[in-house]
Amino acid sequence: MKNLGQLLQHGQPHPDTEGSTIANARGYELCGAVCFGGLRPWAYGRLARLSGARPGDRVLDVGSGTGYLTRRMAKTVGPTGTVLGIDPAIEVVEYARGKTRETYCSYETGVAEALTAPDASFDVVVTSLAVHHLPEDLRPVALREMCRVLRPGGRLLVADFRAPRTRPVRHLIAATTGHVMADYRVDLLDGLIVDAGFEVRGRGDVRPWLRYVQGVRPQKS
Repeated sequence: MKNLGQLLQHGQPHPDTEGSTIANARGYELCGAVCFGGLRPWAYGRLARLSGARPGDRVLDVGSGTGYLTRRMAKTVGPTGTVLGIDPAIEVVEYARGKTRETYCSYETGVAEALTAPDASFDVVVTSLAVHHLPEDLRPVALREMCRVLRPGGRLLVADFRAPRTRPVRHLIAATTGHVMADYRVDLLDGLIVDAGFEVRGRGDVRPWLRYVQGVRPQKS
């Protein structure tokens, strides 16, 4: 029998990624609402604030999925800014477009490990619950790409799944979503982000399931 993670994955993947993709957009949205236990609006509102984005900023959301964080970022930067969400799954990109009303918030298919954006073209890059979908060898590549497309002094926010510490809950996570999430080493994010060229400026938890790391691309010397 397939677990929840397998049921939500395997749509029409982008041909240039080896990472897993989300196929069932509505199922993924329902799963997010249930798993966050009503805290999802609060949690993602906090992520938007932690990103450091300001009105007028150019924001990129990498692995934007159904666009939940992307739309939060659009509220933050307002009509004087722009937000672009990219995801390899065609289905979720189309779903996100249908849910978004702001003309300055758009979506494209694309992959984290080979961003098509020019160098230094964004003020802020965010990514939530996306890094663990990539194979381990591609995670550093994706983070280097995020550094490349940020302007010097630009801000990075990476948020990903924080596996529970108690064994029974970890077994439940593994049974319902698979071992990738249950065994995910979110504590390794700091080192990956530094190796990609960022300075780490902060870290912490957002209840109930997220760990975040804030980074800055250093100014040119």
